[in-house]
Amino acid sequence: MSLFRGATFYITAHHLSDLPPPLGPEIAFAGRSNAGKSSAINTLVDHNRLAFVSKTPGRTQQINFFSLPGGAFLVDLPGYGYAKVQRELRAHWEQLLSTYLQTRGSLFGMVLIMDSRHPLTPLDRQMLGWFAATGKPVHVLLSKADKLTRQEGMKTLREVRSELHKYADNYTTQLFSSMKKQGMEEAEGIIGGWLGITPESTKKAPG
Repeated sequence: MSLFRGATFYITAHHLSDLPPPLGPEIAFAGRSNAGKSSAINTLVDHNRLAFVSKTPGRTQQINFFSLPGGAFLVDLPGYGYAKVQRELRAHWEQLLSTYLQTRGSLFGMVLIMDSRHPLTPLDRQMLGWFAATGKPVHVLLSKADKLTRQEGMKTLREVRSELHKYADNYTTQLFSSMKKQGMEEAEGIIGGWLGITPESTKKAPG
């Protein structure tokens, strides 16, 4: 059973003024448009349609908060890097993302989703650079890993891990596939560790 099962939609914020007051620890999910961010969230919470999945890049245009039973929040950030979005909207997203990531006190860490076939794009690196100043951890999910051979996957993992060490010691990465549910336990261990959630802590007490 998913460690984050039971997540429910909480609120949507289109502007910084729409952000809810800090009510519990937050984990942000970020990624380039169509990198598999929404699919990764749905896989981790064991819910097919919690986060909106679209074949059209750029559909997540707000910050969406999902509450967990223990009081923490998973935060789905707008996908970035979609060229067909109007310049004014791209600027709005960039300001919204950078300010939230750099100043939100209740943010405990960021999960950055990169397509394992095209990792570390210039915008991915920009996100890593924005967040580095906070000193908070980043865990990179190299998504769609089922599209790679084992040899290709391990090569990509080594290369990305080496690059991440240039940003911060608490930047980690793994291979992940929503389609095959590959890497679930590793991702749950990292993210759950940030929140103090373990499989034992989610078990219901007898009675």
